[in-house]
Amino acid sequence: MQTLLGVGYTAEDGSPLLRAIPKTGQLLPAIGMGTWITFQVGDDPQALAERREILRTFLERGGAMLDSSPMYGRAEAVLGQCLRELHFPANPFRATKVWILGRRFGINQMAHSEQLWGEGGFELMQVHNLLDWDAHLPTLREWKAAGRIRYLGVTTSHGRRHEELEQIMRTEELDFVQFTYNIVDREAEERLLPLAAERGIAVIINRPFEHGALFEHVRGRPLPGWTAEIGCRNWAQVFLKFIVSHPAVTCAIPATSQAAHMAENIAALHGALPDSALRRRMAADFAG
Repeated sequence: MQTLLGVGYTAEDGSPLLRAIPKTGQLLPAIGMGTWITFQVGDDPQALAERREILRTFLERGGAMLDSSPMYGRAEAVLGQCLRELHFPANPFRATKVWILGRRFGINQMAHSEQLWGEGGFELMQVHNLLDWDAHLPTLREWKAAGRIRYLGVTTSHGRRHEELEQIMRTEELDFVQFTYNIVDREAEERLLPLAAERGIAVIINRPFEHGALFEHVRGRPLPGWTAEIGCRNWAQVFLKFIVSHPAVTCAIPATSQAAHMAENIAALHGALPDSALRRRMAADFAG
């Protein structure tokens, strides 16, 4: 199991934005990398080379959290192959999920994920979309106690099942939760984000670009003047800085199939973040 080391963030010195995981204080870069759809490719050499370059760009520019799932087809296998081929010296924060019915099947699936990713093990194992969560959480606790994983958590996506997730957050001991939050889907601000802060649970944000719909919404629109205040050069950085400027958010995990877009995403680790007044203006301007 790998451990990420880092330094604190200040906007003035240009350090990357790092967030502390509440349960341990471990520091984690606030922009990670998702793999849904984008790493679901076959054996085509060109496609694999492109994914390897995406991963290289992410790691070389300060990224750490890699998030995947058995639900994503070949994504775990492709990610593991790219990690082996890069021989990157830094230690990524490896996060995946269990997504199957039944405790025994879950154990087998997680062991298979370990094989696909290769040497290094997992920092975080999550129950994907709450599927049979009450059967899998005891296994995750056993793996954590044995040192096989460092953190455990549960996920939802598409902005769904918030009531069930909230109940689990209140009654179960979790290190991480993952759910959808972005500049147009802000329902999590009402209860999930405050509850995570109250309970000391790290928060991973999925669908930060609403699966690309946010870019369609702003197509042809110039960046507003206030973007210069927070060092944003493109809409991707606007959307990501809005998310990670929420104090309860630990990490956002945008996915991309282009290394150039990865470079844009990971650049959101640098520069000032919007304060509460600018966050309100950003949301209002975007809604308009």
